[in-house]
Amino acid sequence: MADKLIIFDTTLRDGEQSPGASMTRDEKLRIARQLERLRVDVIEAGFAASSNGDFDCVKAIAGAIKESTVCSLARANDRDIARAAEALAGAANARIHIFLATSALHMEKKLRMSPDQVFEQAKQSVRYARNLMGDIEFSPEDGYRSDMDFLCRVLEAVIAEGASTINVPDTVGYAVPELYGQFIKTLRERIPNSDKAIWSVHCHNDLGMAVANSLAGVQIGGARQVECTINGLGERAGNCSLEEVVMAVKTRRDYYGLDVGIDTRQILAASRMVSQTTGFVVQPNKAVVGANAFAHASGIHQDGVLKARDTYEIMRAEDVGWSTNKIVLGKLSGRNAFKQRLQDLGVSLESETELNAAFARFKELADRKSEIFDEDILALVSDESVSADNENFGFVSLSQHSETGERPQASVVFTISGKEVHGSSDGNGPVDASLKAIESHVKSGAEMVLYSVNAISGSTESQGEVTVRLQNSGRVVNGVGSDPDIVVASAKAYLNALNKLQSKSDRVAAQG
Repeated sequence: MADKLIIFDTTLRDGEQSPGASMTRDEKLRIARQLERLRVDVIEAGFAASSNGDFDCVKAIAGAIKESTVCSLARANDRDIARAAEALAGAANARIHIFLATSALHMEKKLRMSPDQVFEQAKQSVRYARNLMGDIEFSPEDGYRSDMDFLCRVLEAVIAEGASTINVPDTVGYAVPELYGQFIKTLRERIPNSDKAIWSVHCHNDLGMAVANSLAGVQIGGARQVECTINGLGERAGNCSLEEVVMAVKTRRDYYGLDVGIDTRQILAASRMVSQTTGFVVQPNKAVVGANAFAHASGIHQDGVLKARDTYEIMRAEDVGWSTNKIVLGKLSGRNAFKQRLQDLGVSLESETELNAAFARFKELADRKSEIFDEDILALVSDESVSADNENFGFVSLSQHSETGERPQASVVFTISGKEVHGSSDGNGPVDASLKAIESHVKSGAEMVLYSVNAISGSTESQGEVTVRLQNSGRVVNGVGSDPDIVVASAKAYLNALNKLQSKSDRVAAQG
């Protein structure tokens, strides 16, 4: 394993813990298939014991994924571990990932357990899991802020019980690269049986150093697994970014001397799929996957790149998937071509009825927009999956009037539990008027904490993708809607968010 860096993707578990980033079962399946296409080594599909919904997601992904290892998180207790094993029963390759806090702060304030109690529980949980499954990972939560002597004692014990991967999380993003790398190195040197396990790093980005810390854990500490997410998605400031770690290791192989099994040409597709599914827009200057990542505005830079690309580019845009951003379909395209493109994009519709409905939506869009891009298709199917999953509120139609010097007016027709209702309102703009028209009937009382608009592709004919984040009674959800008409997209996004607010799915926040 010395020359191979294992990529452990936790977009569907830790990434989903971003406020508003929760995904439906079908959305998770779609992303999992793209991660498999990306050749991710391990896919952490969820936290099976946290809810029935998460259990079903893990089970569905375990049954669908054949090449990557599918993993479920579990707390260090028999119930969680058994639930994870049950969800993973159909996987070709499965792993249970157990976590238990080991820092003095977490043990005293959160667990209310003594160090000796934590030590025994860690041992017993791994022993129990090892009897159910051969591949066990153990994470000491808040490991980086744990006492070194106690951490060595715990990790030596869980390796002896059969944990084959040891992950050391910087749970709160407190580490700095040199110190974190040395921390991993010291653990490996002090623990007698450290060579019996693969060492892993899991870094958060609170100080903007998650990627740097992870790479230091690899280069200085000798870790051979990195836990990361697409686009760095994750709660608070996010997680270590998969695309940045992978391209750093590949681009600077002269320094790291490691190989990764990732098909980098699938990176951009994965980034866009996660962005469109969650509504978390990728900033233009984001490394590797941002819209400006391979753009050159400076005349000197443009001249240099035209003469020799490597004057200013250390990676080729096509190597991470940019060259695949082509027009794929139009209004003359047939059903089979549409179905094939869905398969190419990793989208699997479960029935002919769903395919026919999606194709009808595609033809409707193609009549309004002459050039259909991959992003348009993903947005279209994402809208369809939201409607299929839990549509209490559904969009029907909208009309609005906006004129300089006059207060905008909007009328919206939408459904509540299948029954059409009409709402009208004025507002500061057509979007404001439209959303107030919906709220006048729904009376959700939710607070809007974010509204953003993103062009799905790069022209004025582009679909607009709107993200609306609502908060109510401590719950935060994202609604996403797309349409060539921004006002319509906004109404769809608002209704999408209201549907999520009404969903009864319960979640237990877990941090590894």
